[in-house]
Amino acid sequence: MKEFDVYVQDKPGELAKVCEIFGNNGVNIKAISSERSGQKPIIRVVTDDETTASSALERSGISYDLREVLSIRISDRPGELGRTARKLARAMVNVDSIYILGKDDGMTEMAFTVDNLRKAEQALR
Repeated sequence: MKEFDVYVQDKPGELAKVCEIFGNNGVNIKAISSERSGQKPIIRVVTDDETTASSALERSGISYDLREVLSIRISDRPGELGRTARKLARAMVNVDSIYILGKDDGMTEMAFTVDNLRKAEQALR
């Protein structure tokens, strides 16, 4: 699974433009967030079809980077995310972004981008 870091201008309509590009190409958004990195807004997106999403962004001339995402399922109960984050901290793994991808049957599917994917996977085994 990958995260798209989509670089947009700081003006109204940029979020709509990115979401419409995905929608018009049949790409479903699984998770999305936005933030500013310095003066430049970034829309972070996890989709259900990375290949089509990449092609659609490229055809639209929109700049983006791809990052590998670690996806895990944890129990949906108080303290579970804290325990998971503590395991990553003990392994000296820095979390760059985090998303909830979904919830069902008492479980929460989480997605993380981290500075060291291999160490994160080992820490969460």
